[in-house]
Amino acid sequence: MKITVVDLFCGIGGLTHGMELAGLNVAAGFDIDPTCRYAYEANNNALFFEADIAALNHEDINAHYKDSNIRVLVGCAPCQPFSKYTMRYRKKSENNNCDYSKTHSKWNLVDSFAEKIRTILPDVVSMENVPELVGASVFRRFILTLEECGYSVSYSIAFCPDYGVPQNRKRLVLLASRLGAINMIEPMYAPGEYKTVKDAIFAMPKINAGERHSIDPLHFSAGLNDTNMLRIKASKQGGTWRDWDAALQLACHKKNTGKTYAAVYGRMSWDLPSPTITTQFYGYGNGRFGHPTQNRAISMREGAILQSFPPNYKLLEEGASTKTRVLGTHIGNAVPVELGRAIGLSIIKHLEDVEHGE
Repeated sequence: MKITVVDLFCGIGGLTHGMELAGLNVAAGFDIDPTCRYAYEANNNALFFEADIAALNHEDINAHYKDSNIRVLVGCAPCQPFSKYTMRYRKKSENNNCDYSKTHSKWNLVDSFAEKIRTILPDVVSMENVPELVGASVFRRFILTLEECGYSVSYSIAFCPDYGVPQNRKRLVLLASRLGAINMIEPMYAPGEYKTVKDAIFAMPKINAGERHSIDPLHFSAGLNDTNMLRIKASKQGGTWRDWDAALQLACHKKNTGKTYAAVYGRMSWDLPSPTITTQFYGYGNGRFGHPTQNRAISMREGAILQSFPPNYKLLEEGASTKTRVLGTHIGNAVPVELGRAIGLSIIKHLEDVEHGE
């Protein structure tokens, strides 16, 4: 069988790279952000196409399935509309009689994905997103569309350490096929076997806060002011700001509303998977993003490795300027590579089962 994959909302290629590692042929990735092109094409065998998925013509996708026996369409619609933070904002908007779907332009991208599926009718579909999407009406519409088009659908909340990602990240993974029942493969790692922060980044060269490694330009850490340097020195692995002297605590920490936010200004633990890598993981105060032992936030390269990108994954074109916010967004929004590999292996297993009549 000639199997061809097209990746919508491809970003810098986390899902594509995982699919390729699983042994699948990814022909093309589509994304509206042109700054993703270099990383996507420099590390993968697929071509990058800048496109608004909502306006993308289905013929532009179909062109990449030429001579294929099995057509696979995968994607991760931007998850910001469904994140925990945005869901809180959504409820507040609804309480104020605001139509949230009209205030967030990304809200309907899942519907756009469903429409592409309805038109193209690929053999196999996969969608990855935040767990909170399960409770949204747009997700129920998505499943209904697939079922009306003759797909067998399954979905589950994947715990990323189960599939080799050294990060406590949970993701919704949907799989659908017109060929028969399809499911995510069983976990590949048990709790005692999970990859840890130490497994992932212990060997990285030592750098100071505000310093960039001379060989790897992605291995750089944000600077810390004098107060934050005192704070990180007072922080313990896996601890919280409650470990500090009162003089170092922020005013908001002393309010009842701030006492519950214990996971900011913290260090990671060597012997555990990291916390979820967000788009602002490079900031010490944005979560438990302090290095386990060095007095700094984790570097861009370390964040990418904790997202299970290979250490040599090219993210920055030679000579290009480093834009911290852009790189952080690219890395934090990516599908973890090893989760992408597991999704790819699930598709391959399904196709083998179909071929053998199982």
